[in-house]
This record gives sequence, structure tokens and C-alpha cells, in this order.
Amino acid sequence: MSSLRKGIDKVEVGLKWDPSPLGSPPHDLDLVAATYTRDDPHGSPDYLVHFDSRSPDGTINLNRDSRTGQGFGYDEVMTLELERLSERYARVVVGAVIQQDEQLDGPHKVFDAIPSAAVRIREGYTVLSEHDFATVAGSTAATVGEFVRDTDGEWSFRETVRGFDGDLDAFASAMGSL
Repeated sequence: MSSLRKGIDKVEVGLKWDPSPLGSPPHDLDLVAATYTRDDPHGSPDYLVHFDSRSPDGTINLNRDSRTGQGFGYDEVMTLELERLSERYARVVVGAVIQQDEQLDGPHKVFDAIPSAAVRIREGYTVLSEHDFATVAGSTAATVGEFVRDTDGEWSFRETVRGFDGDLDAFASAMGSL
């Protein structure tokens, strides 16, 4: 029996990239999800999910975390169970960030330097978005999509690929305004 309910319930975000050449420092990309309350949908995130973590209520999980890009298919995978997210949340922004080796001198790694970097967002077997970061090639981080809850409680998706230059902390603070 199908439901009369519409909107997005549960999504999977996948991030992939090729490993760095032999003898080079590894490329380490990370998925980041930031949740925003109805009271402050574009301000500071209420909480973040990144690295080997999950949301306090278990609705957003980083299921697979790669530090090298080695493997087949998507190296990092995050699941967002939007239908279970508390009513107090009105927005979730998802992004990708390149971990920088602060020990190394020189320019920061940008998406253009990461071979075959791509992100895919899907609900079940339906692809909502696929992106190869070409439009943000000179950035160290990027938002890739946002999920917004309407007044009826239904979630919708909007692709929002926007580049950002800075570390994870600065990116996480700015995600809501990007």
C-alpha cells in the first residue's frame, strides 16, 4: 500500500574520489551535515555530523568513512532519516570538505587536485543530484545540497553547490549562510 504522504523521507549521500599517487600524502575528503532549527535556519548549526559520527538522535549517520579514497564506488556514505528528525529542525545542509595536512607547507588542496571527486545524493534508487565539483574546482570545501521542511512537515531537496575556502571549523560555521 502506498502512502499519501509526499516529500523526502530518507536519503543517502555518497562521496567518492581516487587515491593520491603512490608516495604522496593521502587525499582525505569528508561529508558534513549541519542541522538548523526553525528559530535559526540560516545561523549557527544546532549540531554537526562528520568524521566517524552520528547525530544525537541517530537520524543522521556517517556509515562509511574513508581517509584515502581507496575502495570501490563511494568511499564515504551518510544516511539522513529526515522523517525521524525532530519537528524543531527546519533545514539540513550537506557539504564536503578536503582535510588539509597542516604539517605541509604550500597551498591547500582544492577539488581540482583530487582526481575523480564526485558526490551523489539519492532517495532510494532515485538520484536527486550528482556533481563532480567542477564548478567549485578551486575551493577546499563546498555545500552540495540542502533539505528544507515546509510548514506541513514535508522535506524537499535543493541542490546548492557553493564553494568555500577554509578549514572544517570555518566551513561548518558558515554552512548555514552559504
